Amino acid sequence: MKLFTVGPVEMFEETMEIGGKQVPYFRNDEFSEVMLYCMKKTKEFLNCDEDGEVVTLTCSGTGAMEATILNCFTEDDHLLVIDGGSFGHRFVQLCEIHGVPHTAVKLDFGETLTKEKLEETAKDLNLTALIVNIDETSTAQLYDKKLLGDFCKSRGIYFIADCISSFLADELDMKKYGIDAVILSSQKALSLAPGLALVALSRRLLIERVMKLPAKTMYLDFKSHIENGKRGQTPFTPAVRVVFEWKRMLERIDSLGVDKVVSDTAERARHFREGIKAIGLSYPNYPLSNACTPVLFPENNANEIYKKLIEKYGIVVNPSGGELGTKMFRVSHIGNLTVEDNEVLLNAIKDLL
Repeated sequence: MKLFTVGPVEMFEETMEIGGKQVPYFRNDEFSEVMLYCMKKTKEFLNCDEDGEVVTLTCSGTGAMEATILNCFTEDDHLLVIDGGSFGHRFVQLCEIHGVPHTAVKLDFGETLTKEKLEETAKDLNLTALIVNIDETSTAQLYDKKLLGDFCKSRGIYFIADCISSFLADELDMKKYGIDAVILSSQKALSLAPGLALVALSRRLLIERVMKLPAKTMYLDFKSHIENGKRGQTPFTPAVRVVFEWKRMLERIDSLGVDKVVSDTAERARHFREGIKAIGLSYPNYPLSNACTPVLFPENNANEIYKKLIEKYGIVVNPSGGELGTKMFRVSHIGNLTVEDNEVLLNAIKDLL
């Protein structure tokens, strides 16, 4: 099978080989050195505050989303949540479950997030933070980081960004955009096995929120993870094998440069989108992440083509759920993919059409 999915993605040989080795013991100096390297490099690639922190969690990205809500906000706050798809709505659900007051900026499919929409929804609200999935992976809309950062700065509120599929696919800089928390997970553009989630915290959020608020959870308590992280450890058993994959991938990214990884992804996205147009299909006209392309099928046969790609070609793309199931599927450009792989997929789609 060839994966053109947004997560898990097609992995690289140098990280896949780690999966065939014995999982080593981890409560020792050797593992601590690996963890300290990984946290330091991740902060560097995100341009996180030097005295900020990276929390390493053994869970999916949703676990990190929930942990961020639990560790940073209370029933006395009011959050503005960008609800433009299933992942944005997940933040709404988390706020509801944990009793955190919130207002959703609801976007219909195809609607671009604008300054006017933000200001209109937020009018007269006493907000604490804005929370967003920078790339709403269910639609692949890439929200304007400068627009959101300026909005947060003008109101003096925290900027919380799930960048799970956007990191390493699109330009990302915590200091440049004033982002206070970046949420990541291992199986997206990091191209690792699932099981590891990360939250990078700014100095401001760390001091004013994380270290002041009482713990509401044991397993996901940031303070406990930060304290253990100082010695390169986690409070509970981590996804040990994935941590070693993480180190190998960070070394690879460091040798290439983050800008090179992002530009290569952008080129694969550009090439595929040109190819889709050439065979008579299209994609939405809102801003798109380089991470994936939502392909629109005017004959409402997206799900049929999705299944036939697997059966006939051994190619897996991301199906869409709900009302979009027959109208659209999504094609990933992150992970170990090439322009030549694009050509194979494009030819397969053209043949099935």
